[in-house]
Amino acid sequence: MKTQFLTIATIFTLALGTVTSTYAAVNNNDNEVSTVLTNVSKINKIELHGNVELFISDGTVDQVKVYNKYYSESALVQSQNGVLRISSYTDKKLVVWVTANDLQAIVANDNSQVKSFGNLEKLDIEVTLNNTASADLNIDAYKASINVNDRAKANISGNVNDYNLKQDQSATVNHSNLATVNGNKTITNIPVKANTPELAIL
Repeated sequence: MKTQFLTIATIFTLALGTVTSTYAAVNNNDNEVSTVLTNVSKINKIELHGNVELFISDGTVDQVKVYNKYYSESALVQSQNGVLRISSYTDKKLVVWVTANDLQAIVANDNSQVKSFGNLEKLDIEVTLNNTASADLNIDAYKASINVNDRAKANISGNVNDYNLKQDQSATVNHSNLATVNGNKTITNIPVKANTPELAIL
């Protein structure tokens, strides 16, 4: 296995703001094609766009590992001010594994999927799913806020002291394997039936 360090600063350049300079170690053998992004630290929020499959795990050191032939696909990974943005709009899902020490928020859009690898032990975490995104998370947290919009799907398990769920009526949420002390659920976008006046009988 030959390891080659490549600068991918052009991928991580944004029009405004300071972007973390990030480097990649490419692992290319018969069994696995992956890219490890180094110098990514202090990730506190992850945003997904397009067709991305994200695996999340806790760790003392932040790391991003991108599978598939990353450089040959129309994928974009940006790290700015603690926010890691991952986008891919190909038919095949871009698979990414993120290890983070202080992750506080996840926003998944479009057809993205989020899955925890082991338990996510957090003090406070907020998860927002939009469009047809989905999440399968095992959380051990003091406070968790889950927002499931549109036709998104969430499967939440684990232990949470203060659990706040906000979901659209069209969304699907399974939290039967979640133990909570204080729980609150709000359903939004409930269709309102129009009041039809009765016909007057003459």
